[in-house]
Amino acid sequence: MSKKGHAKEGEYKLAALMVMAAAREVKDGEVVFAGTGLPMVAIMAAQHLHAPNAVLIYEAGTMDGHAISIPSSVADSRCAYQASVVSGIADAFETLQRGWVDLGFLGGAEIDKYGNVNATSVGDYTRPKKRFPGSGGNVDINSLSRRTVYIMVQEKRRFRENVDYITSPGWRVKSWKDGKMTWITRQECYKKMFRGGPVAVISDMAVFRFDSETGLMYLDTVHPGRTVEDIKNNTGFDVDVSRMSGQTPPPTYEELDLLYNTVDPEGIFLP
Repeated sequence: MSKKGHAKEGEYKLAALMVMAAAREVKDGEVVFAGTGLPMVAIMAAQHLHAPNAVLIYEAGTMDGHAISIPSSVADSRCAYQASVVSGIADAFETLQRGWVDLGFLGGAEIDKYGNVNATSVGDYTRPKKRFPGSGGNVDINSLSRRTVYIMVQEKRRFRENVDYITSPGWRVKSWKDGKMTWITRQECYKKMFRGGPVAVISDMAVFRFDSETGLMYLDTVHPGRTVEDIKNNTGFDVDVSRMSGQTPPPTYEELDLLYNTVDPEGIFLP
C-alpha cells in the first residue's frame, strides 16, 4: 500500500516543493501560458490533480495539448499530442494579446518590492556588468495575462529595493514628468490595457504575494526547513513578514508519485 499524506523533509527535492506550490496557482478552466522549465511541470501536474480543464499554451505555438509526459522544451513535438492548435509563436502571442490568457508563469534575474522584474541586464544599461538574453516574451506575458506568477532563486542580489532595469513592470512603476521621477500605479501606466499583474513569487525559500492596495510584496508562506530570518537575510528590501500564514505545504506522497512517474518520468526537470 502506498504512503498517504504529506511527505516529510528529506523525502522530497526542493524542486518538487516549488512545482507543487506553482501548481496550486492554476485554477480549473483557466488558459495558462508557459515557458520552458518548472512551469511546464507545474501546469501538467495541475491538469492531473485539480485542473483537468486548464488549457495550456506553449510559447512556441502549441495550444491545448495533452502530452503523455513532459516535453523537453516548448518546441518539443510532444507538446502537440492531442493539441487543439499546432501553429507558431505569432499565434500564441496573438492569443495573449486578445486577452484570453488567465495566468502566465515567468522567471527573472531581479525583482523589487513592487514586482518589477529585470531580465535584461545588470549594471548600467549602456555598459552592463552582465547582459541577459532579454525579455524573450517576459514583458508580453506579464503585461497581457490577467495574473502572473514568478518562479525565482532567492538572494539579496536578486530581491532588490530597485532593479537595475525594468523589463516587466510590477504594481508600481517609475514615471518622469518635468524631469522628476515619481511612482505611478500599474493601472495608471497601462490605462485601458490594464488586465492585472503579478500575484505571487515562488522562490526556493518561500512564497510571496502582493498587497492589493499598496502593491507591496509580502511573505505568505515559508518553505519547510527555512525561517523568517532566512527570508529577511536573503531579501534586499524590508519585506513585510507580519502576514505570514504558515509553512508552504510539502508535496504529498501521491503528488510525488505523479511528478516522478507520470509527469516527468525521464527526469528532464526533476532529476
